Amino acid sequence: MPIIVVADHAHINGGQAKVAIESALGLAARGRTVIFLAAVGPADPRLAQAGVETVVLGQTDVTLTSSLARFGVQWLWNQRAAAALGELLERHDPADTIVHVHAWAKALSPSIGPVLAASRAPVVFTMHEYYLACPNGGFYDYPVSAACHRAPVSMACLAHNCDSRGYARKLMRVGRHVLMRNTGMIDNLAAVITISQLQREALSPHMPADTRWYDLSNPIDAEPLGPKPDGASGAFVFVGRLSAEKGAGLFAAAARRAGQRAVFVGDGPQRAELEAAYPEAAFLGWHDPAGVKSALRAARALVFPSVWYEGQPLTVLESLAMGTPVIVSDICAGREAVADGVSGLWFRSGDAASLAAAMTRLCDDATARAMSRAAYDRFWADPLTLDRHLDRLEGVYRDVAARSIAGTAAEGARLDRAAMQH
Repeated sequence: MPIIVVADHAHINGGQAKVAIESALGLAARGRTVIFLAAVGPADPRLAQAGVETVVLGQTDVTLTSSLARFGVQWLWNQRAAAALGELLERHDPADTIVHVHAWAKALSPSIGPVLAASRAPVVFTMHEYYLACPNGGFYDYPVSAACHRAPVSMACLAHNCDSRGYARKLMRVGRHVLMRNTGMIDNLAAVITISQLQREALSPHMPADTRWYDLSNPIDAEPLGPKPDGASGAFVFVGRLSAEKGAGLFAAAARRAGQRAVFVGDGPQRAELEAAYPEAAFLGWHDPAGVKSALRAARALVFPSVWYEGQPLTVLESLAMGTPVIVSDICAGREAVADGVSGLWFRSGDAASLAAAMTRLCDDATARAMSRAAYDRFWADPLTLDRHLDRLEGVYRDVAARSIAGTAAEGARLDRAAMQH
């Protein structure tokens, strides 16, 4: 059964692409025929090495272009993407093929919706974010750096600018969202995979009532290194993009309040501003995956202060796997992996005083050691490894395929009965 994996990027530029690529590699290693379609290259070289047929359109991540015209043409309706997907589907028997969509909003566009709707191949959709429900993909109000509770495409939504680049782009997002909702993207999905309970709760009111949901956590690339020799050593560390929605400034402010040094592993649009405002903080830039794991292993705690509904932050889980407790915002799905007061601490989202209090609590060495051991033990008691992820993913595929065959047989029987009656 060939699996056609559909994503915006063919290389790892974040958690979404990482899951799509790592699962494709894992499926190929299990003997599956995997085809990987993406708009933006270059392709991860491991895909070709694993025998994965890779189709890369050589296009641009539209969020990185400054041209509104160019941004609009590809972002609203990427005809090349639709044609490429259509060609792939024509080459494969829909009765023996599954399409697995991981991402479309940064490059592929809603144009793939009609192609998916027209195909008889069952479509599995992993929700890494919220673009099927919210025009800006995150139920997040960028100008005020807070979660948005307006109903998508309601009058309140239309009248309010939630976009980080201005109201013109907000209107384009709304237009694209309407295109997406009315041209097949969510029609007849065979399975929708959510990666956290919070994500399903946020999405389900905006999806068809007959949506078939599956819970499937993202895989974590980690090895059981054993409990940390001293869980009380190290600094408080932030890993990721330095931006408002990630809460980078909140961490810096809370660290100063708590009398601690903020350590940033990552980069982003707020870096220069934060470096000027918080000269006592350390800004280490991006690290490769091994470097990130090393930084997490050496930290006293990971601070994850995101102020939007992140689906399932991989960094939180990677930190726990390293035996490092996590201080996490209570608004994001990362909280679901952290036992408050056991393997880490929750704090009130957007509240620097609450975050500072949590950091102060973990300054106690005995508390830090106990939470470090609990973080490690709890993660490895039920580890989210790639093999376990693939076992469950193949279970979804089997269920989807069986229901597709049953549906085809039922439709055939219906047509036979209709023919006999005439």
